[in-house]
Amino acid sequence: MTSPVDPTTTPAWAALGELRDRLSVDFRSWFDSDPARAKNYTFRAGDLIVDLSKNYLTPEIHGALVGLAEQVDLAGRRDAMFGGAKINTTENRSVLHTALRAPAGAQLVVDGVDVVAQVHEVLDRAGAFAERIRSGEWTGVTGKPISTVINIGIGGSDLGPVMVYEALKPYKSDTIECRFISNIDPTDMFEKTRDVDPETVLFIIASKTFTTLETMTNARMAKNWLINSLEHSGTIDGSSAQRARAIARHFVAVSTNLEKVAEFGIDTDNAFGFWDWVGGRYSVDSSVGLADLVAVGPQNWADFLAGFHEIDEHFRTTPIDHNVPALMGLLNVLYVNFYGAQSHAVLPYSQYLHRFPAYLQQLTMESNGKSTRWDSSAVDTQTGEVFWGEPGTNGQHAFYQLLHQGTRVIPADFIGFANPAHPLREGGQDVHALFMSNYFAQTKALAFGKTADEVRAEGTPEEIVPARVFSGNRPTTSILAPTLSPKVLGELIALYEHITFTEGAVWGINSFDQWGVELGKKLALQIAPALGGDEQALDAQDTSTRLLIENYTSLRADSSER
Repeated sequence: MTSPVDPTTTPAWAALGELRDRLSVDFRSWFDSDPARAKNYTFRAGDLIVDLSKNYLTPEIHGALVGLAEQVDLAGRRDAMFGGAKINTTENRSVLHTALRAPAGAQLVVDGVDVVAQVHEVLDRAGAFAERIRSGEWTGVTGKPISTVINIGIGGSDLGPVMVYEALKPYKSDTIECRFISNIDPTDMFEKTRDVDPETVLFIIASKTFTTLETMTNARMAKNWLINSLEHSGTIDGSSAQRARAIARHFVAVSTNLEKVAEFGIDTDNAFGFWDWVGGRYSVDSSVGLADLVAVGPQNWADFLAGFHEIDEHFRTTPIDHNVPALMGLLNVLYVNFYGAQSHAVLPYSQYLHRFPAYLQQLTMESNGKSTRWDSSAVDTQTGEVFWGEPGTNGQHAFYQLLHQGTRVIPADFIGFANPAHPLREGGQDVHALFMSNYFAQTKALAFGKTADEVRAEGTPEEIVPARVFSGNRPTTSILAPTLSPKVLGELIALYEHITFTEGAVWGINSFDQWGVELGKKLALQIAPALGGDEQALDAQDTSTRLLIENYTSLRADSSER
């Protein structure tokens, strides 16, 4: 893999700096002087209509951003990813999450293996398994059908499946509920199992290596809970044979470590693998999404994958000047590196997408929170943004004040849908239309604001006029889709995957490793014995950590004495 181009040395970067210095952002005058501005900067990608017109875009900036993409060879890096080149340099791996949604019959040979064929072999097995659960053919140890599926994972093995399940609730089976356990805090396990019937529950243990500390700790607790519950009720007699049968009927795995899966007691025929070229935060459309596949069924899952693939093809084939994820990624670079933006709001106007911003936090921040390029040289500019957000009008009554009148540049993406899952009316009024009027109003207010003269014209006392002025010129992107269907959800996820890829390509970083998560996990293993009374482990800690542990131990002792 060739060394990345330092973007700060390119002519386009210099041009963007000059444009930043002399450009006065004025959305009012830009729209007044160009009646076609909204049309010219609105693009289609699959079912998504994406309006970029309320961004800091002029023909000159648009041209410079496209030039920057050319000068850092965004297209070349994109093609290398789709072709299976090992662009994950620190782990010497291909990056092939796009193969997870390639249609059957497509072919991509990497290191002599057709990875698409591998994907569809696992997909077919997972689909058949899901149908057995949904039909009631698969039963628990007492012969009762499964009514609760509990996914145990963490990171990408949790954030993605949770988000998808919540987003697609209108499409799920009425007879199956899914729950998700990730936090090693025992509260999570307790709350998710306390009202579950052990005879009708299925646990999915999602861990590629089947050694992830948090996941396997929770998996063992789940096993203990199941066996103890079944024995306590007299459902099984406690013999090793009945325990083994109960585990085999109530646990399946998403893993490639079949030896560890078998040691746990899971039949390896019920282990669904994925590959080292799938990063956790890019894995929800693999077998990691098994709980979601069970919930919505194979046909809806196929539509979900088709949505991913449609945006993949848009990103792969569309010229950069009309390429939606590329342009959105380039705009993010503009805001981070030329306007000092440190965060990015994602504001879905759908309650079903309430976990989407959290999902994007891992996708974007774990991918692009880097300070070295893919050849291990230091970056020369800022990288990454803090992604955050809340759904709909909830955020309007919480943090929108900062968006409208704060001192920081905070780009925001507004995501809305023309048709709700539940078209309700109140007093003869279409509630969804009222809801969406806020979607349109917020981007209008952020773009055009309210001048002092407009405030005065409302009769506002002069002394508080400044407090009621809205400067406007706050950048937003509006994304509209027909409805939040499985296909559209796949399109939205793929859109942000390729936005993230674009930013990483410009900054010259490897968006596909995550070494930053390793150190804390390793230190936790060293600290754990100290919490159990190991004086040597306690003495090995720095003074701050040692004192914190001593205070923790004291508080635990005080609690046990009550």
